[in-house]
Amino acid sequence: QVKLVESGGGLVQAGGSLRLSCAVSGRTFYAVGWFRQAPGKEREFVAANSWSGGSTYYADSMKGRFTISRDNAENTVYLQMDSLKPEDTAVYSCAARTGQPRTDSYAYDYWGLGTRVTVSS
Repeated sequence: QVKLVESGGGLVQAGGSLRLSCAVSGRTFYAVGWFRQAPGKEREFVAANSWSGGSTYYADSMKGRFTISRDNAENTVYLQMDSLKPEDTAVYSCAARTGQPRTDSYAYDYWGLGTRVTVSS
């Protein structure tokens, strides 16, 4: 059984940074994507990368501020978030799939429960 557990969320002031972690168990050779959902809004793609890390994708609004990375020895994928803005406030979830990373959420088979990020102005 594949399990994903996010951590690292919290409250931060605008301009600050957070690093989210996604610990994956039960599956290897997977792509991982990060998605977020703000109150009253649809889930949106944030970033994704392949098992090798050679293929990486970012949503346009996150480019230059967010960085996805992974430590396959630890089966953990990270999302470094810098220069945070109040509009980044959301529940951030990671998801896994076999094959190449995708930007559409329905392509992912396994999901974590999410971690909440709140950015104050």
